[in-house]
Amino acid sequence: MSTTPTPTTPKVGFVSLGCPKALVDSERILTQLRMEGYEVVPTYQDADVVVVNTCGFIDSAKAESLEVIGEAIAENGKVIVTGCMGVEEGAIRDVHPSVLAVTGPQQYEQVVNAVHEVIPPKQDHNPLIDLVPPQGIKLTPRHYAYLKISEGCNHSCSFCIIPSMRGKLVSRPVGEVLSEAERLVKAGVKELLVISQDTSAYGVDVKYKTDFWNGRPVKTRMLELCEALSSLGVWVRLHYVYPYPNVDDVIPLMAEGKILPYLDIPFQHASPKVLKSMKRPAFEDKTLARIKKWREQCPELIIRSTFIVGFPGETEEDFQYLLDWLSEAQLDRVGCFQYSPVEGAPANDLGLEVVPDDIKQERWDRFMAHQQQISAARLQLRVGKEIEVLIDEVDEQGAIGRSFFDAPEIDGVVYVESDRDLKPGDKVLCRVTEADEYDLWAETL
Repeated sequence: MSTTPTPTTPKVGFVSLGCPKALVDSERILTQLRMEGYEVVPTYQDADVVVVNTCGFIDSAKAESLEVIGEAIAENGKVIVTGCMGVEEGAIRDVHPSVLAVTGPQQYEQVVNAVHEVIPPKQDHNPLIDLVPPQGIKLTPRHYAYLKISEGCNHSCSFCIIPSMRGKLVSRPVGEVLSEAERLVKAGVKELLVISQDTSAYGVDVKYKTDFWNGRPVKTRMLELCEALSSLGVWVRLHYVYPYPNVDDVIPLMAEGKILPYLDIPFQHASPKVLKSMKRPAFEDKTLARIKKWREQCPELIIRSTFIVGFPGETEEDFQYLLDWLSEAQLDRVGCFQYSPVEGAPANDLGLEVVPDDIKQERWDRFMAHQQQISAARLQLRVGKEIEVLIDEVDEQGAIGRSFFDAPEIDGVVYVESDRDLKPGDKVLCRVTEADEYDLWAETL
């Protein structure tokens, strides 16, 4: 039950840019504001103030953030900026001097305080009447949710500025993470997407400290976290997993059907020389052997990854090495970025030869064409097979969902033909009838 909003109810507009980790930050800020009686509105015109949660990972993301801030100022006038680009307050104020406040990532209290200064909370708000759901405010559909397990990263990859923006690894207490997961599942979530900057390092900073969940001891470690999450009876998907040896430990859980047989591992490259320049673990030969071993243990395993082409010093020989590695690795889902010289990234100071933009583009085109052939061939093997599909949306054309090998927004989809009245959040058994490079077509059984 909620009270009818009165004209004095303070209203906030919110724009969330960037990755799922930023989306979780947005959800936390909105939950706090709703608890204080603010109404979240969908248009600039209806808002008393607009909060823009920015992304600052690469130059194109920064440009988008600045563009959205400008749009919010033009449409509303009162704008508060937060998120990853917030660490560059000067760069934001140079372009948009009228922003009311600028805060960095995870600075939830500062954002809420900045909103208070523009428009104070409703005086007669009663949090016992204007209830916020126990799972908090979610920006994803009701049937899936991102579960952030840590902040920051202990790596010092030369192309990345995340440690300077989000700091070193700080793991959330495992009991707190599991209690949040439990609340989400009780609220109807059918899929939990585990995210962080480095999921396999979860708990390293607290020496895998033992915490408690529902009275039972659980170690703050990826394996124990996955085992506990598997007891909730929903899909559990792991993102941003570095290929440390401890990843081997979760493969049996995947083989047993306890968590989804899906690993999102950002390999970034394969050439030992480029990996060394990137300050990435340069053990690509062992990685191929481990991928083979994982698939022997869990034949259904899906591996998705991201790569960077055109890194300073990358030669045609390095690039060809990467293509050959892809042929050998047979990854299922792959994304690729052209190297962007982000301000503040150590890679800019390595003194390596810069790869011209036209060569970056040409390599990106070849990479994508090469991987498309691999992805298409792997998806073709699914034709005629039975798969479970989680329905995401239904329109006049039919239902669209995802199988266990599709993460929302970044992987493919399954177009489902059915004579049933399907709804978002339904899980249905289907037979695959057709496939292309990215997507599947299926009919319900």
